Amino acid sequence: MSSLLTNASAMTALQTLTATNKNLSSVQNRISTGMRVSTASDNAAYWSIATTMKSDNAALSAVKDAIGLGAATIDTMYTALDTTKEIVTEIKKKLVAARDAGVDRAKVQTEITDLQNQLKASASSAVFNGENWLDVDSSATAYNATRAVVASFSRAGGAVTIDKIDIDISKMHLFDANGQVGLYDEALEDDTGTAYTFTAVTQRTGTAGAKISVFTFDISGVTNAAADLTELENVTKGVDAVLNQLTDSASYLGSIKKRVDIQNDFVTALSDAITRGVGQLVDANMEEESTKLQALQVQQQLGIQALSIANSSMQNVLSLFRG
Repeated sequence: MSSLLTNASAMTALQTLTATNKNLSSVQNRISTGMRVSTASDNAAYWSIATTMKSDNAALSAVKDAIGLGAATIDTMYTALDTTKEIVTEIKKKLVAARDAGVDRAKVQTEITDLQNQLKASASSAVFNGENWLDVDSSATAYNATRAVVASFSRAGGAVTIDKIDIDISKMHLFDANGQVGLYDEALEDDTGTAYTFTAVTQRTGTAGAKISVFTFDISGVTNAAADLTELENVTKGVDAVLNQLTDSASYLGSIKKRVDIQNDFVTALSDAITRGVGQLVDANMEEESTKLQALQVQQQLGIQALSIANSSMQNVLSLFRG
């Protein structure tokens, strides 16, 4: 039966075409954005997870920046420590050479003085981003012996955790204005921890009569007298002990440097893994979407043709009334 008021075929064709256009729009959106879940309405659960993970990944990016800053600071301090270690080694060599009776110890001291000044210059210039861990004043109000490098950001059960790598910079003080207790300005001591008492080996700078350090001793007045040579040997032993402590400090900082490098690699790999995981949740399969697009375009063309055919049926009703 043909009806003038109701065209069921056209209604069906229109519904089919509308559904096809809706699906086509959805596929085109996925292709243009590259995402199958771009809004909460696409898939509320996946969208929520992906949004949280993207936020956490952004925090990991900040962690990577913080690790990079910490690594650069550590590298600066380590380089300065290594440089001063070579200087102290050279000072030790000069002291050993000065033990010979025919050596002009005043000239040797001139060379040592230059090396001592270089020790201070190297420590003072070990600055990165306003930080200097080698030349400090531990009595300053803002002083803190512990430095922390942000190492990771994690979320478990909704609770956020920020882990840090702590660094005890008191283990690497070369100069400390607070009582001269740095590795280079502290009084030289014997194996029992007792400060040496020197007469022939004098203090180059500072308060008269104070105990000497690697930075302040002066051997220009040493003679070939037995007592003087004993003092010279004690200085050599003291400098060697400082060199051993410096090696320990460099080893400590080197281990921290290695740990920071490992953590940096881990955070980079973790960030990549999270990015891949988010992609599995929300990224569109472009091969699949391309195939769907072509199929839907054909369906759209067929739907338009079907609607046109359905609408033409009304012309058949009109022909019934023609004479």
